[in-house]
Amino acid sequence: MSMALLFHITGATIGLLSGFLALLFRKGSGRHGAAGTVFVASMLGMCIGAIDLAIVKYQPTNLLMAVFTSYLVLTGWMIARRRDGKAQLIDWWAAIVPFGYAATFMNWGVHALLTPTKTLHHYPAAIYFFFAPIGFAFAASDLRMIGRGGVFGAQRIARHLLRMGTALLIASFSFYPGQAKVFPKALRATNLLYVPDVLVAGALIFWMVRTLSRRDERTEAAEPTNTLLERAA
Repeated sequence: MSMALLFHITGATIGLLSGFLALLFRKGSGRHGAAGTVFVASMLGMCIGAIDLAIVKYQPTNLLMAVFTSYLVLTGWMIARRRDGKAQLIDWWAAIVPFGYAATFMNWGVHALLTPTKTLHHYPAAIYFFFAPIGFAFAASDLRMIGRGGVFGAQRIARHLLRMGTALLIASFSFYPGQAKVFPKALRATNLLYVPDVLVAGALIFWMVRTLSRRDERTEAAEPTNTLLERAA
């Protein structure tokens, strides 16, 4: 087993476990912070391994997905560390990643439609058209934050949650159905392997709704969320 593959598998396994825990624990708690710290480190390790493997094996789609996942984790980590929530110069550079990712996927989707098999780089056109709008949405979110001079209160926490949660969802879907071939057919037939995906999506929606329902920015100042979110980074 190559070092890159070991890095990727180890990071993915720890990232999934710590990510599940971070979503389940109460936001702002010490346990959430500890799980979040492990999640960031392990997900970046997973992405580094994935990038290396994608370059060696020439897997352009996997390469872009790994870069995009890294972007989600890093921007989610950065906003958690900013107590004032103000936009910074690095946010301009960060916004290039989702826009470039989305534009490339949209282009590949069109090219895939023009092939006899309706695929490109071993993926169907539908995959590219599904993920491209997600990239554009995050790019728009970055530009909106920059235009407003930052993101504050509950919106800041929601930005952190959405980016970390989306990265976890990508990792979860990469595990299954992404690696469906490694599981026995009988187990796949039960659809039980989709349970982690559903749990992650459900927990992310729950915390997003709960966070955004707290519109009063003074609530954030009155609670220890700022400090503990920084621990999560």
